[in-house]
Amino acid sequence: MSLLLSGARRETLAEVSRFRGDFYACLTARGDELFELADAVLCADGPVRSPVDLTLTPEHRRGHGGMYGGLNKGCIDAEQLRTVLAGLPLPRFPDGRLVLAVDVSPWFRSDALCSAERLFCHVYGRAKSASQFIPGWPYSFVAVLEPGRTSWTTIVDVVRLGPVDDATAVTAAQLRDVVERLIAAGQWVSGDPEIVIVGDAGYDITRLSWVLRDLPVELVGRVRSDRVMRLPKPPRVYDPQGGRPPKHGPEFRFNTPETWPEPSVVTATNTTNYGKAQTQAWDRVHPRLNHRSAWLDHEGELPLVEGTLIRLKVDHLSKDREAPPVWLWSSKTGASMQDVDRCWQVYFRRFDLEHTFRFTKQSLGWTTPKLRTPEAADRWTWILVVALAQLRLVRPLAADLRRPWERPTPPAQMTPARVRRGFRNIRPHMLCPARVPKPRGTGPGRPPGVKNRWRAPRYDVGKTVKRFETLVALRDARR
Repeated sequence: MSLLLSGARRETLAEVSRFRGDFYACLTARGDELFELADAVLCADGPVRSPVDLTLTPEHRRGHGGMYGGLNKGCIDAEQLRTVLAGLPLPRFPDGRLVLAVDVSPWFRSDALCSAERLFCHVYGRAKSASQFIPGWPYSFVAVLEPGRTSWTTIVDVVRLGPVDDATAVTAAQLRDVVERLIAAGQWVSGDPEIVIVGDAGYDITRLSWVLRDLPVELVGRVRSDRVMRLPKPPRVYDPQGGRPPKHGPEFRFNTPETWPEPSVVTATNTTNYGKAQTQAWDRVHPRLNHRSAWLDHEGELPLVEGTLIRLKVDHLSKDREAPPVWLWSSKTGASMQDVDRCWQVYFRRFDLEHTFRFTKQSLGWTTPKLRTPEAADRWTWILVVALAQLRLVRPLAADLRRPWERPTPPAQMTPARVRRGFRNIRPHMLCPARVPKPRGTGPGRPPGVKNRWRAPRYDVGKTVKRFETLVALRDARR
């Protein structure tokens, strides 16, 4: 038994070492500093309060000047790193299916007047009407979800949204690139179940379904409870007066049960915390598209994007709180009972990505540095993505270094924070390609008594490109 365990341990260490070597190969400028900075993030005691504090860890052998130089002047080959992340072993659901989640998390920089490419990021307040818009850098993450109750996700891609970007177009291109890289890496082959992509209500799920219709994916997203969609068009009946046949069926108003026909699928599942989960599904329900928003640039007649509409109702969220219904839309038509149950189950697994955001911000210090340029923020973000990938790879090797007031945790249930505590003990057994620093002394700096004469430029916040408001204006511009 000990031989088997030692063999599994050697295999895991070899896999982590290969990943570390591939990551070092992606560092094309100041790679030694950036590599040691990633190790310092994982080996630091407690939460990361400031990047300069990481230079005091034994794993970081360079000074604070090298750390700032790496973030400001370093270079990471992001495309090559994305390919490396797609080739890692990824978690799968019991049927062998890959489930991806896409979401946006902001890096708030409200007081950074000299930082470019900031946008107004939406923030939910504690009260019902306490939403705010704070300047910052929004980042779109794509992660692979795991089955069951867990706080682990595998981030495979991250893109910063800029002032000239259309959120739906950027998300569609990002998801397409991720799926194509997974197929190229052998994560999906012909005959495997379709890859499920889960999004929240902020995404135009029907637009994404139409753009990605040529890929082996199924998109599942939440829709607002006040939406109005259309049922399939009725069978054509001969009309002696002629006329164009209808393209859409009757209206389906979410908040008006009188407009609901008999559901095609009805399921009931007993849950542990929320009582009985009852679902109703209607097939081939679609929105009535018009020439607005993301469809403004669509040439020709607007398409008919049909899918499965699901209404989920649980008994309670807590003992004394009634749960409102949740409406989901899936791009899959002709869904069975198993498909309907899988849709709402993978949607609830999407919230595991929130644990990853909280861990990166509170423990790894993602939004802690006061970096000026968005390029430096991108490098720091990629370093933390690599740190999360290493934590997931060394998870079978980590020991439970719990505090005296903490309960013991089984190895299969260790959280990323618990695994991070033991990373310093595992690091000496892995590959460390960073070179030993050469002593150079301190730099001269600015001469004494000389003030900085260069005033940093100020940048406005928000979008800088306006879209055409009407189809007529777009048509006139094309002539």
